[in-house]
Amino acid sequence: MAMFGKILIANRGEIALRVQRACRELGIRNVVVYSEADSQAKYVKLADEAVCIGPAPSPQSYLNMAAIISAAEVTDSEAIHPGYGFLSENADFAERVEKSGFTFIGPRPETIRMMGDKVSAKQTMIKATVPTVPGSEGALPDDPKEIIRIAREIKYPVIIKASGGGGGRGMRVVHTEAALLNAVAMTRTEAQAAFGNPTVYMEKFLENPRHIEIQVLADQHKNAVWLGERDCSMQRRHQKVLEEAPAPGIPRRLIERIGERCADACRRINYRGAGTFEFLYENNEFYFIEMNTRVQVEHPVTEMITGIDIVQEQIKVAAGEKLRFRQRDIELKGHAVECRINAEDPFKFTPSPGRITNFHAPGGPGIRVDSHVYAGYMVPPNYDSMIGKVIAYGADRNQAIARMRIALSEMIVEGIQTNLPLHRQLMDDSHFIDGGTSIHYLEHKLASRKNA
Repeated sequence: MAMFGKILIANRGEIALRVQRACRELGIRNVVVYSEADSQAKYVKLADEAVCIGPAPSPQSYLNMAAIISAAEVTDSEAIHPGYGFLSENADFAERVEKSGFTFIGPRPETIRMMGDKVSAKQTMIKATVPTVPGSEGALPDDPKEIIRIAREIKYPVIIKASGGGGGRGMRVVHTEAALLNAVAMTRTEAQAAFGNPTVYMEKFLENPRHIEIQVLADQHKNAVWLGERDCSMQRRHQKVLEEAPAPGIPRRLIERIGERCADACRRINYRGAGTFEFLYENNEFYFIEMNTRVQVEHPVTEMITGIDIVQEQIKVAAGEKLRFRQRDIELKGHAVECRINAEDPFKFTPSPGRITNFHAPGGPGIRVDSHVYAGYMVPPNYDSMIGKVIAYGADRNQAIARMRIALSEMIVEGIQTNLPLHRQLMDDSHFIDGGTSIHYLEHKLASRKNA
């Protein structure tokens, strides 16, 4: 199968620019779609072709399937890259793309559907011998006695999760039997309202885990590799703030064992493209929580330590090419840290849209900045507050952190508030420097600051 001549990028912000750069390097013409709020974006100016698909609100633009497919038709695009967020894990969109005669740069619709439902994803992983969090086998039944029995078997605390949930929504921790049935009912109601699916399931609530994920790549010919791991434990309200690769302090034999199982699971389910297996890690045990069937925000740290361009590999695999490497060819070198730079109050986290009056991106050895903003750019209030990512690479973790510290001190974003002060604090935080903080660490740190 020949490489694509033209790809439509169905996203915005830094990921639209990232995919655009991958296309340009491969000699593929790119089409970007944009909302009226994004007409002045850098990637719109750099595109071979740009199509306005609607007004600022996402449902009328970046979530408008018909408008995106029409844009692909009028520009004679051959494939659509969904980036992350928006429609990237929407099986119905992937299906409509394929039925309209285009290639969806991602997994098959049925795979997205299977892995997007947390219950079916967990059952699939159990069959593939990937370790999962102890919990209900599938959806919780309606019988209250049975729900109580399951919770007693798992042992408290437990967490009730929406099957169709994600992004930290649709979950509730329960510490006592007295609170159980009410928590299940409330989560079901929330799940129906937020995701159109009232199905919930129950898992053991791990008290102090880390968030570790495995990056995979697979082609249409049943070849699959894993590209090391990432530690994404520095989180606030289940939203990642910074990530690093590899994960500090975890024995390599444990990482290799779980990585191999993830690659094997990809072969079993005929996975195609880039994907990420997310795990909670506690007491030397991994517990699968979900699979993201798209490129992740934090993919650059893996690119830095492997030398593999994940976005280009997505495109090549979607075009029918075989992976050009085997597992033995994957070599992890050095260490990388990524800080997500958001347009928000650094400690209250209220969004801070507006015009950037002055912008200076840091540089120097091992520094990469993925950002679509510039001096004079207007950060719209309609979308996620992330305006870029700073990635620092070093021969080891200490050097990567030292380089990040310098990069953050050099970075200037004026006219709006950003979370740069928080990241600067984290680079000097003794617990982060030691490595291995849990997913609750940042929340506790921020709470103690508030109470001080």
